[in-house]
Amino acid sequence: MDWNAIWQSILGWATNTGVKILIALILLFVTFRLTTVLTRKLEKKLLEGKHKVDKTLTSTLMYVIRILLKILIVVCLIGYLGIDTSGLTALIASFGVCFGLAVNGAVANIAGGVLILVTRPFRMDDYIEAAGHSGTVEDIHITHTRIRTGDNKVIYIPNGTLSSGTVVNYSIKDTRRVDLTFSISYSNDFEKAKKIILDLCEAHALILKDPAPFVRVSEHSASSITLVTRVWTKQADYWQVNFDLLESVKTEFDKNGIEIPFDQLDVHVKND
Repeated sequence: MDWNAIWQSILGWATNTGVKILIALILLFVTFRLTTVLTRKLEKKLLEGKHKVDKTLTSTLMYVIRILLKILIVVCLIGYLGIDTSGLTALIASFGVCFGLAVNGAVANIAGGVLILVTRPFRMDDYIEAAGHSGTVEDIHITHTRIRTGDNKVIYIPNGTLSSGTVVNYSIKDTRRVDLTFSISYSNDFEKAKKIILDLCEAHALILKDPAPFVRVSEHSASSITLVTRVWTKQADYWQVNFDLLESVKTEFDKNGIEIPFDQLDVHVKND
């Protein structure tokens, strides 16, 4: 065995192909790092610059650009090492077809993600209700959307479900209407009850004067008269106004002797 020939062969490989591989690995690390840093800086500049770009669109776009650039870098480095990329491209294409058939649902989610970014039914930081869940949108990825519920749970909803289902967005408008109903006994004065509710609405600092508070009789039920109450408030004050009215109306009804009836059954026994 000619050890000198083997050594020369190893040395030749190391000084040629080995150096190329080492350079490729260094370039891979450096370019990946630069891609991440530059895209994040660009994202920050777009979000904080003079002409602010939408947070949802910027975040998703930078994520996609980052992935595409890294794929391009890998393909270029493979070509630098002398590997024929045409065969690799055909292999990736074949794998893509097989993978696409296997993950048909994921493709639907990707299409849903694109549709969400185009139609914009909601954005990051919006409070939405969809797919049986409600919460604040924390992030919109290309395949799923992450929301945080009121009790601090994180839920991942597929974009395919969101794009084809009903989405209720509570954050688009600056104001929101609070709808409440109060029941009083038939023996009570409903005009007095209306005045009590209206006075409470007009005195509340968080309830808007325009549109004006609305209180009317909405139903004559089996055991009570139902008063519907509608007031407008700012989006952020909705729950505060809701709970304040429920508590204050009960307190004032008690002070004024207005009864809030509950379901009961009267039995009359007749002796023949």
